Amino acid sequence: MNDATYRPILPFKNTDLLHTNEVEKLRAEVEAMSFRIRQYEAEVWALKRELFGPKSERRGLLTPDQQALADIVGPMPAELTRLEDASTVEKDKPESVSVRGKAPKSRNGNEINLTGLRFDETIPVREKVILADELQGPNAHEYEAVGFKEVSCIVQKTSAYEIVITKRQVVKHKASKQLITAPQPDRIFDSSVADVSFIVGLLINKFLYHLPLYRQHQQLSAAGITLSRATLTNLTKRGIELLRPIVIEQLISVLDSNTLAMDETPIKVTRQPGVGNKPGKMKQAYFWPVYGDKDEVVFTFSQSRGMKHIQDLLDHVWQGTLLTDGYAAYSRYEAKSPDITHAQCWVHMRRQLLKAEREETDAVTHALNLIAALYKQESHIQQKGWTGEKKQDYRAQHSKPLVDQFFAFCEEQNQRADLLPDDSWMKALNYTLKRKRQLMVFLENPDVAMDTNHLEREIRPIPMGKKNWLFCWTELGAEHVGIIQSLISTCKLHDIDPNVYLTDVLQRVSQHPAKDTADLIPRRWKPLFADNPLKSPLL
Repeated sequence: MNDATYRPILPFKNTDLLHTNEVEKLRAEVEAMSFRIRQYEAEVWALKRELFGPKSERRGLLTPDQQALADIVGPMPAELTRLEDASTVEKDKPESVSVRGKAPKSRNGNEINLTGLRFDETIPVREKVILADELQGPNAHEYEAVGFKEVSCIVQKTSAYEIVITKRQVVKHKASKQLITAPQPDRIFDSSVADVSFIVGLLINKFLYHLPLYRQHQQLSAAGITLSRATLTNLTKRGIELLRPIVIEQLISVLDSNTLAMDETPIKVTRQPGVGNKPGKMKQAYFWPVYGDKDEVVFTFSQSRGMKHIQDLLDHVWQGTLLTDGYAAYSRYEAKSPDITHAQCWVHMRRQLLKAEREETDAVTHALNLIAALYKQESHIQQKGWTGEKKQDYRAQHSKPLVDQFFAFCEEQNQRADLLPDDSWMKALNYTLKRKRQLMVFLENPDVAMDTNHLEREIRPIPMGKKNWLFCWTELGAEHVGIIQSLISTCKLHDIDPNVYLTDVLQRVSQHPAKDTADLIPRRWKPLFADNPLKSPLL
């Protein structure tokens, strides 16, 4: 027999065993590769959804056959066509009509403007009169003046800055020959080159409109004013430091609430020295904003994200219901604090369900429909303006059955044999069921919201600012960001113009009794001083 074609003949049992082992090994490899592929597909889908998906989390009731806007084929409804025609007619008009006052609002609350330019009484108006050439010259007698036709137009000046030279008269007493100088207008800082309006402008531009100081310095230079950037930084720092006692009083007011919403958001602070030739990196720190039941928010600062900051802030000072997201530090704090009731956010839980939408479309859609129906009940409560027992009774009658149905569905899905522990849907279910008690707190307390969206909206200026001024050089600078942002955000919550408020308060701190500092927090300042606020003495 040729050795090249010789194959040993193994016993049948050994061959079968070898074949079985190879099959099992291949099957295990295929399962491992399939699992990795599913993971990669989920990551790619999540990335695509982040980049190209809807930015808003709002969603109404969903149905499996619901069409997306891109899937609609055919002509647009006649109602939209008529609206488009009306808009076209307005655009074709030769002139726009200016109207003072607020524009009408659509059903979703957005302003609609089909009548041209709108402005309120605070906008300065200057008239420019253009006379007809026909009334001049030898043929003027052939024409007569009928009236004027008005057209409004927005004009922007090159510079918003102005230099005010104060001339103080000097007189001499004849008998004593003593020289007396007229008093100088009050200033926030003695011998400062900046008026209160300029300091407030620095703060508003940076922390409300996210314009860094170096860009404001460029604006000053372009306007022909030379002022060092160090001076701008110093004015900002000293101005905010005057406001620190007011924010301390506002934090006391916030901690007087029965219900608190709390969250955390990162910020880069203090450059750390590098190792060897490598450049240093910015240290990660955190703002911990707390939102009280009087519509006040304070951005507290901490160098870490640990539970210690929650303890330092709330221990022996506050007790009530704490509404948060699913971060584990809050649950650990609740376990150590028997006087604290922990409620959690439905929106953060809902985001976990959305991660499994691609793999378990029908199940996720059903869960989202139940949550959407639950929010529909909350919207009805808000429209009616119900509070207290009436709100709690309505939730017990209409919201609780939906909540029970939602968790029953989650528990049923959690028992499915085809789900693996690493599946995104199983992770979402475990996340939800683990927090069932905290998610149901809002049914027992009418003052507790279903989510922390009201706090999330106030946090947005921090990441918006980080995209512009990027970081804080020192921990003190980060504290100053928290101080000014606390006041600006609270002003907006109480419908106060931050510019008017800061202009008044920065001048009032030097004359207001220290024992009455609490009167200067925005909530109490509005009824006391908003009708007659202090203005810049140079304007």
